[in-house]
Amino acid sequence: MFEALSDRLESAWKTLRGQDKISETNVKEAVREVRRALLEADVNLQVVKDFVAGVETKAQGAEVIKGVRPDQQFIEIVYNELVQIMGDTNAPLAEVETAPTIVLMAGLQGTGKTTATAKLALHLRKENRSTMLVATDVYRPAAIDQLMTLGKQINVPVFELGKDANPVEIARQGVAQAKAEGINTVIIDTAGRLQIDQDMMAELAQIKDVVQPHEVLLVVDAMTGQEAANLTRTFHEQIGITGAILTKMDGDTRGGAALSVRQISGQPIKFIGTGEKVEALQPFYPDRMASRILGMGDVLTLVEKAREEVDLLEAEKMQEKILTAQFDFTDFLKQTRLLKTMGSLGGIMKMIPGMNKISSDQLEKGESELKKAESMINSMTVEERKNPDLLSSSPSRRRRIAKGAGFSEADVSDLISKFQKMRSMMQMMGQGQFPGMPGMPGMAGMGGGMNPMGNPYGGGQPGWRGQPGGTPKKKKKEKKKKGFGTL
Repeated sequence: MFEALSDRLESAWKTLRGQDKISETNVKEAVREVRRALLEADVNLQVVKDFVAGVETKAQGAEVIKGVRPDQQFIEIVYNELVQIMGDTNAPLAEVETAPTIVLMAGLQGTGKTTATAKLALHLRKENRSTMLVATDVYRPAAIDQLMTLGKQINVPVFELGKDANPVEIARQGVAQAKAEGINTVIIDTAGRLQIDQDMMAELAQIKDVVQPHEVLLVVDAMTGQEAANLTRTFHEQIGITGAILTKMDGDTRGGAALSVRQISGQPIKFIGTGEKVEALQPFYPDRMASRILGMGDVLTLVEKAREEVDLLEAEKMQEKILTAQFDFTDFLKQTRLLKTMGSLGGIMKMIPGMNKISSDQLEKGESELKKAESMINSMTVEERKNPDLLSSSPSRRRRIAKGAGFSEADVSDLISKFQKMRSMMQMMGQGQFPGMPGMPGMAGMGGGMNPMGNPYGGGQPGWRGQPGGTPKKKKKEKKKKGFGTL
C-alpha cells in the first residue's frame, strides 16, 4: 500500500538533495511535489491545502541542524505533519467498568463489514476480552450464516434470531443475553446498503437508541479514497459515530482515505484491515502509518505481530542454535511457517526499513522461491534436515531429493549452498558482526546483497539519518566503531 504516494514524496526529497540549506526557493519546489503527491493519492483538496500550508510554514522557519542535510530535515517536517493530520495518537476501543461494552458496526455493502466484525472480536479475544457477536443483518442473503461461520472459526458465540425477526429486537435481546452471561464486549453487526438511504439510517438510529452503544464504528473501504472520509462525515452527522475501520488497506490503496478521514469527519481511524484472513486487523497508529508512507517501515507493528506468534522458550533455543551454527533445515522450515502465520511475505517486508522498494515481481519471486525451498526440504530425511553437511558431500542424496521434490539437482545444490552461507552469516551477526547479506534460500531476486537494516534515505539503523529524530552523520560513525554486541 501507498507505493505510489511514497514514490512521489521521494521525488520531493530529491529537490533538496545537494542543497546546503533550506531556502524559500527550494522549499517551494519540494512543497509543490508534496502537493502533487497528495492530490494523486486522492486526498481531500482542503486537507491537501492545510497540509501543504503547514509543511511550508514549518520548513521555511526551520534551522538546519549541523550534520543533518536539508532533505532529511524536510522529511522530518513532513512526517510530523502526517502524524498530526491522521490524529497524533492511537484511539483505543472503549471498555466500560460495567460490562458489557457495546460496539455497533455500520457501513455500506461491499466494505467487508461482517468480516471486520469477526476480526474485531478476534482482536479483543487476544486481549483477553470475552466477546459475543449479534447478527442483525436480516436483509442480505446468507449474512447471518456468514457471521455464524466466522464466529465458529474464531470460537466466539453468535446471537441470532433468524432472518424473519426484527433487527432492533435482535440487538436488544443480544445485549441482554451478553449481560446475563457476563460477556465483556458485544459487537452488533448491522445491515449494509448499496448506498446511504433513509431506511438504513432510521434502522441504525433505532438500534442505537435501544442498545445505547459505547462505540459506533463505521467500516469503510480504503480503496474509495477521499470518498471514505465523506462517508464517515455523513454517518457521523446523521447517526453519530465514534470512529472508523478502514478495510482493504492491503489493496491498491493510494492513501487518500487514511489521510482524509480524521480531518474531514472529525472522527479517528481506530483499526485497519490488512488482508482477507480473520487475523488481519491492526490498531491504527498515526505515527506508524506515517512511517510506512515515507518508506521507513513499521518495526513496532512487526514486533507485535511476531510477539503474538513466537514462543519465547523456542526463540531462546533458536538463538542458541544460531550462535553455535547449529541452525538446520528443520529450523528453517519452522521459521518459514512462522512467517506465513504472520501474514504475506510482501506485507512483512514492507514493514522493514529500506524494503519498501521491493517490487511486486520480486515479492512474487520470493514467495515462489520459499515454496520451492520448502518442497525440497520436505523431500529430505530427518537426518538430512538436522545435518545439512551430509548433503554437501553426497550427490546421490541431492539427486534423490531433487527427484522427490520435482526440481533439478542444481536447484538442490543451490539451496544447500545458500543455506550454508546464510547459517554462517547468522552466526557472525549473533557475534556482533554485520556482513553483507548473501542471497538467502527463498530470497533470490529480492536484493540479496541489501543491508537488512538499511533505509532509502541514507539509512543504517532506524532512528539514524533520514528518519525523524535521526542521528547526525558524525554520531553514526561513532556508533559503528563501538559495535552493537550480541543480537
